[in-house]
Amino acid sequence: MITDMFTWDIFIWFGISAVVLSATGAAVSKWRIPSIVLTMSAIVVMATFIIGLWAGLDRPPLRTMGETRLWYSFFALVAGLFTYVRWKFRWILPFSTVLATVFIVINILKPEIHDQTLVPALQSPWFIPHVIVYMFSYSFLGAAFLVAVAGLWKPEKDMMPVADTLVYIGTAFLTFGMLSGSLWAKDAWGQFWNWDPKETWALVTWLCYLAYIHLRLIGKTSRRLLCLLLIFSFCCLQMCWWGVNYLPAAQDSVHVY
Repeated sequence: MITDMFTWDIFIWFGISAVVLSATGAAVSKWRIPSIVLTMSAIVVMATFIIGLWAGLDRPPLRTMGETRLWYSFFALVAGLFTYVRWKFRWILPFSTVLATVFIVINILKPEIHDQTLVPALQSPWFIPHVIVYMFSYSFLGAAFLVAVAGLWKPEKDMMPVADTLVYIGTAFLTFGMLSGSLWAKDAWGQFWNWDPKETWALVTWLCYLAYIHLRLIGKTSRRLLCLLLIFSFCCLQMCWWGVNYLPAAQDSVHVY
């Protein structure tokens, strides 16, 4: 069957193709239609591999860090294209391409992170929506991070309304991810919240983005401070996603599979 061909052994060809297409789309970003077509083609290439891998594994590819990185690189391209189409920011495509490329390259160079087993705790109907929603949220908050960095470099341009939209979308899905995770925890471990290191950092990340939204609604905070808050929030997000795995307290975490 053709689905048997979709394994991590062939990911290098899909990954390289997606990088080349998205990089070319970024390079020609001043020509709108070709840029959109090329970036969209990169997204389709990534989507094809995800669908094929899903069928080949006979389970959603959401189990390992490698598989979540696969989704993040896919959604990073989606978020970059969304920002480019919506606000015509040409510079977002090179940055989103670099962001996606980093995770693609890691997945190519780290074959040991691809484990096909699915532990009992992950055999839940909450598994698929929880992880996909989180990766979608992370990608839009990643785009907000790029806008914040650009805002520090280009103080003459007010990019905060763009950041606002990206943060609103990302935080909404982040909230749904936390709620679905709590329901999943209740089903798997009998409690909605365990103050596990990953849960704690998820809460810290969520509160940081809520603080940004709150400060924007008040309207009295400097743009530079808001940009720095978004950058700090994204660092917390990275800590929540993979950084906690390196904490001593996380070695007994229920989130380590």
